[in-house]
Amino acid sequence: MNAKLNKPAIQPNKIYYLLLSLLFDGIGMLSFTIPYLGEFTDVIWAPLSCYIMVKMYRGKVGKIAGIIGTIEELIPFTDVIPTFTLTWLYHFYIQKKGTSTIK
Repeated sequence: MNAKLNKPAIQPNKIYYLLLSLLFDGIGMLSFTIPYLGEFTDVIWAPLSCYIMVKMYRGKVGKIAGIIGTIEELIPFTDVIPTFTLTWLYHFYIQKKGTSTIK
């Protein structure tokens, strides 16, 4: 029997990282729900999201996405940009095959 037939269409690793990305983007967007206080919480969330991004997506992709995510969180009213999910899309569908850093 062909081994490709037994392989799931979407790898569980992809789903796991997508769910984490959606969760972390949701946390980043929560600052909009707290008037005035929300932008101050971004000062705490920005470096934390950078750390999480670098740990999730190792290598150059994680570092660049972490920096972009930190800047995005610190600039007012840009919290709606789903940085984690965009990084997930790049990592699993746009980045050249064979260069994945997620095991």
